[in-house]
Amino acid sequence: MLSTIIREHQNKQALRKEKQEQKRKEAVEAANNLTQALVDHLNVGVAQAYLNQKKLDAEAKQLQISATNFAKQTQSWLHLIEQFSSALKEIGDVENWAKSIEGDMKTISTALEYSYKAAQETSAGTSA
Repeated sequence: MLSTIIREHQNKQALRKEKQEQKRKEAVEAANNLTQALVDHLNVGVAQAYLNQKKLDAEAKQLQISATNFAKQTQSWLHLIEQFSSALKEIGDVENWAKSIEGDMKTISTALEYSYKAAQETSAGTSA
């Protein structure tokens, strides 16, 4: 009788251990599934962030190229404006030179007229 009780106890204990092991395996599998689901969920976010970063990098590169082209174009415009300004200064210099020559010619013309009139008066005074 005692041996039967011990055997029953051992059998019940073995069954409990078996059930406990089965439940432990189920718990481990459920934890693994949960972990995998969480990792998959996070990976979706990480993948999206990675794609966004790639897009940002591409757009930043394009912006840098555009900025470089704009800087080159701006330098070209500045060079053209400097040339235009220089041409305007030259026109102003030519205008000043022309006015100076015109003033000199008027002075010479006035002097010649004065000389001619003086010569006319002198020759008129000597012939009379």
